[in-house]
Amino acid sequence: MNFVTGGTGILGSRLIYDLLLSGEKVRALKRKDSNLDNFNKIIRFYTGDKNILNNLEWVEGDINDISSLEAMEGCDYVYHCAAAVSFFKNDRDHLFKVNVEGTTNVVNTALKTKVKKFCHVSSTAALGGSVVDGKITEESFWVSDEGRSNYAITKKLAELEVWRGIEEGLNAVIVNPSVILGPGNDKSSATIFTKVRDGLRFYTHGINGYVDVRDVSNIMIKLMHSDISGERFLAISENISFKELFDSIAEHLQKPAPSMEARKWMAAIIWRLEALRSALFNTPAFVTKETSNSAFSKSYYSNEKAKSMLKHDFIPISTSIKEISRFYKNS
Repeated sequence: MNFVTGGTGILGSRLIYDLLLSGEKVRALKRKDSNLDNFNKIIRFYTGDKNILNNLEWVEGDINDISSLEAMEGCDYVYHCAAAVSFFKNDRDHLFKVNVEGTTNVVNTALKTKVKKFCHVSSTAALGGSVVDGKITEESFWVSDEGRSNYAITKKLAELEVWRGIEEGLNAVIVNPSVILGPGNDKSSATIFTKVRDGLRFYTHGINGYVDVRDVSNIMIKLMHSDISGERFLAISENISFKELFDSIAEHLQKPAPSMEARKWMAAIIWRLEALRSALFNTPAFVTKETSNSAFSKSYYSNEKAKSMLKHDFIPISTSIKEISRFYKNS
């Protein structure tokens, strides 16, 4: 039996599908107010076979509700996918509550129930900025500075909880995906597709790593059924520019590509105005200092460890965009 947190998200949905497809049973945690419509829509996109969900059991609960995590009892493998993602300063407490305290609860329950293996989904945001041969690797060291977002800090602290669990005897691995591309809702990286579909006008020449959701799920399952323990793996397919990404998505969605280059000075004005508007009207800012900076940064990540140790062949991002665009064209 597999226990999955964050099962209704972009990654959790694919992971559950892959586990069920291989004949395994899954027990997934979902919040009481979670709507399964989007999950079911994603599963229908992957397959028309409704019977595939016969071995899926939903459990109502929350990673911050320790009693609900007792559903982990009797499960062999735990996949911890649940996390909060935000770059708004007002969400700081929520990020710490979910990403740090929540992970602490999941790790402690996994130790208590003596699961066979634990897989934690982290992020490239939790990595340091040092580079090897021009790329960030699993060994890049973390340097605290004012440029770190609360999201990055909480993902790093969550990882430390997993390493603490490993020291206490937990058989665990960590996966650090870049931006995950796949069918999902507007609260995930799916916003990249929906914004282009709805008429995104601006682009930058910033560079980031991207990976197909199928690659991340496959790597996680490979690691859980291997003898590897106490290791972290970057999940990166390609490092490409935002412009290249947007142009490709626009082509496959048959929409106009963003044609106006955003300049740093423009972005600096916008995030400051948004911060003022947010403070005056107590509403979320559409652009923050963190999202503005990331739009212009150029980050290159290495996938050599996953390719060499796991013999994993990544799906080209061009292929991912072509196939995933079918989901958003019909949404």
